[in-house]
Amino acid sequence: MKNFTTVLKIAPAFLLASSMMHAQTQDSTTKEKAIEEVVLIGYGKQKKSDLTGAITSVTEKEFNKGAIVSADQLINGKAPGVRITNSGGSPDSAPNIRIRGGSSISAQNNPLIVIDGVPLDFVTAAGSANPLNLVNPNDIESFSILKDASATAIYGSRASNGVIIITTKKGGGKLKVNFSTNMSVGEVTKFADVMNSSEFVDYVSKYFPQSRWKLGVAGLASSPTTTGTIYDTNWQDAIYRTSVSTDNNVSLSGALFDKKLPVRLSLGYNRTEGVVKTSDYERFSGALRVTPTLFDKHLKIDVNAKGIISDLNAVDQDAAIGGAISMDPTKPIYVSETGLNGNPYNRFGGFYQNTALVSNQYTTIGQSNPLAVLLQRNSPQKIKKLLGNVELDYKMHFLPELRAVVNLGIETSESNLETVYGDNAIQTYRLINKAVTPNDYVFNPGVDYRERQNILNKTLDSYLVYEKNFSGFISHFLIQGGYSYQSFRNEGHKDQFRYNNESGLRESFVQFPLLNPNNNYYNLTNLQSFIGRTNIDLVNKYLFTATLRADASSLFRKDIRWGYFPSVAFAWKITEENFLKDSKSVKELKLRLGWGQTGQQDITQIAGYYPSRALFQEGNAGSQYFPGIGTYSAIPFNDELTWEKATTMNAGLDFSLFKNNLITGSLDVYHTETSDLLAKVPYPAGQFLTNEFVRNIGSTENSGVELNLTLNAIKTDHVIWSISGNMGYNKGKVKNLDQLELIQGQDGGLPVGTGNILAYNAVGYQPFSANVYEQVYDANGNPLAGVVVDRNNDGIINTEDKYFTAIRPNWTYGFSTSFNYKKFDFSTSLRGQIGGKVFNARKLSQGYRQSSVPQNGLSVNNANSYAATSPFDNITDAVIYSDFFLEDASFLRMDNATIGYLVENAFKNTNIRVYASVNNAFVITKYKGMDPENFNGVDNNFYPRPRVYTIGFNLNF
Repeated sequence: MKNFTTVLKIAPAFLLASSMMHAQTQDSTTKEKAIEEVVLIGYGKQKKSDLTGAITSVTEKEFNKGAIVSADQLINGKAPGVRITNSGGSPDSAPNIRIRGGSSISAQNNPLIVIDGVPLDFVTAAGSANPLNLVNPNDIESFSILKDASATAIYGSRASNGVIIITTKKGGGKLKVNFSTNMSVGEVTKFADVMNSSEFVDYVSKYFPQSRWKLGVAGLASSPTTTGTIYDTNWQDAIYRTSVSTDNNVSLSGALFDKKLPVRLSLGYNRTEGVVKTSDYERFSGALRVTPTLFDKHLKIDVNAKGIISDLNAVDQDAAIGGAISMDPTKPIYVSETGLNGNPYNRFGGFYQNTALVSNQYTTIGQSNPLAVLLQRNSPQKIKKLLGNVELDYKMHFLPELRAVVNLGIETSESNLETVYGDNAIQTYRLINKAVTPNDYVFNPGVDYRERQNILNKTLDSYLVYEKNFSGFISHFLIQGGYSYQSFRNEGHKDQFRYNNESGLRESFVQFPLLNPNNNYYNLTNLQSFIGRTNIDLVNKYLFTATLRADASSLFRKDIRWGYFPSVAFAWKITEENFLKDSKSVKELKLRLGWGQTGQQDITQIAGYYPSRALFQEGNAGSQYFPGIGTYSAIPFNDELTWEKATTMNAGLDFSLFKNNLITGSLDVYHTETSDLLAKVPYPAGQFLTNEFVRNIGSTENSGVELNLTLNAIKTDHVIWSISGNMGYNKGKVKNLDQLELIQGQDGGLPVGTGNILAYNAVGYQPFSANVYEQVYDANGNPLAGVVVDRNNDGIINTEDKYFTAIRPNWTYGFSTSFNYKKFDFSTSLRGQIGGKVFNARKLSQGYRQSSVPQNGLSVNNANSYAATSPFDNITDAVIYSDFFLEDASFLRMDNATIGYLVENAFKNTNIRVYASVNNAFVITKYKGMDPENFNGVDNNFYPRPRVYTIGFNLNF
């Protein structure tokens, strides 16, 4: 059913009070010094020495190198307190970005992303897991990461989890051409630890001798204890491959028409193969930026346009990766023989598939052939995206200190998704129920799912800014005021299908007389704001900043939709005082203090687009409730919903020590309290058709310390060497949940049984903590099956004996070094975490022996190598939730190592840099599963992160 929204009835107005400057890009990209001294602060820019908030800037020279597909990979490990965890190694894997741990337990926790002044919606286009794929990494000049509320409050309700401002390159000066190309080869470095064919035959023979007949491909003389023809298949090796990828970029930049029209144009092509077969990603990108100045430099115009066309083939990760782990290794990949009594092993396009005669028909049993799952299915996800803006910045002729700025931005995307099966695809094989012969079956090639989606987000910022420098007690003064409007539209249609039980044919899910309207969606929301900022600098020593933002969100009821988010900050340039002004060892020392509030209203992922309004849906023929045609109120709503608020206090110290800034860095401590949490909680029985709804509930707190250090060790004519490191500590706690003790986490389900949840948000513990039993061990340190600690000593083992333990790490760190000798350069980046836990789900699901014998009794599943000596014969609640399967997730990963050589004047006015690099070079960890870097804390069917070797060159002329 098409849903409708209430659009805010607030007439656009322009308010000069105290406001914000729009996020402008830097005026120069040709001088490294300018990049170092000017930092984007969110709707403005400021000298680094004048910052009052907690902001980390990462410039192009500090970026991670090598095979970079997404912008987030450039800064992973580069900023303290910023944890970036990709969901896996697939080409389009989505980053989970947490700045200082995040502030919410159910609402959006990713930071606001702003690209050249246009804020992105982190709710991505269908088929695009990563919003940062919108910008080509080769076009990016710098990142500014805003952390504390005194820096982020200017963004109000969209900044409770921090802000990342991305600045792209622009043109100027003489015409320059840059061309870069590279080729990469990726490999899987670790397989899941399962048995090979010989080990599995011995294992089944020892523990399940009556199931030996299920091994291999059965022959005519099969008996319960006689195997068929045994094959030796490494199913993981069958689905993985050595991937080959390439990234190519060309850009032209300069100033045309007597240097009056700075222009930069870039084009890019990236083709990335995933290490799982058929998981291919292709992206065409283009960017244009024009930045002229008119009327004797009184009018600055900034025109930006960035676009991509991408095509991803999304694989069925659970069926392929999970199937390769659990598939019987004694079965072949391909088969041509008919098998026992005409058993149709060869019906499936030459792929082997285990089948059995049930009720006079051959049905598929056990796992689907993992390689067939990949090769017989295509899931193209074609996406077009455009991000653009036009900014006019006019300096008044009659009063040059007064500027008027208007920025119009747009973000739009078009997604086309399909799932298409080929001929004889195992997953479309269906029996005809009324059949009486073994050959009554049907395949269903063609489209199995289709979705079309369009997103259109618009931004309008308009403001005045008055800024003036003085020579007296007040050395600098700025006041700004303005209005902002953002609208978000998401509409689309899904074509869904089902299989007819009688004919076995796929058919459209049609409800007479019309297509089910639930397959159509149209969502419209908006956010309107009045915004302001004032800066005062006293005698170039004492800096004061105050901001205020008022937001109104259409997600809330009209009379409670306004939220107000203030901040204040102070900085003291201690080195400007007489007692340090002439110091030879302390070159810069600045104290920062800040307080501020930010809001949260983005709950669309858990509550839909209309959480405070009653909605109705159509019933359908298969509905358990209200079958047939008819509307019913099935979606819970809460018209009392209001803003979640985060209040942050921050104290920081920036410093530069010794000659030539030998040591530079910053130290920050912070404390954040979030109240009126927007969270899913249990709903009273008998209300709606669900047991959960969203309301404001309780509070959390986060505290932490961040340290950033750089050692400029050597700087001579021939040798330059710098070392950088950062470390962040963050600890969070749920303070209260309004009379509830805990609520379920949004992720963290376990792959055994039904409804087994590992992670919860519980009062007194870190958000998203594991709720587990304490395992009991024998004298040799081996776990005793089903024996756990009776923590309350009542003689009964039940959920009261579980305890909570943190999944996410408290400590994260990063380290990098850059060394240049004459024309050679070398750089490396490492990062890691101390603490945290990962639940080794495969050790559980394939580490107890009964998992090898499915309940249908007609096939066997491969087992983890641990199962051969495992004490766990079967699973109980005490086994499923045993902390034995929770392992230490500490790790150190070398993200990148690169070596390069610069050939100057290889041709006339042409420089060439050639380089080689390796990404994901190694991981040091005690974790025994696939990968310790796991955001949700459950390691199951994980798409492996490949090691990638790259060679390439850059050409400049």
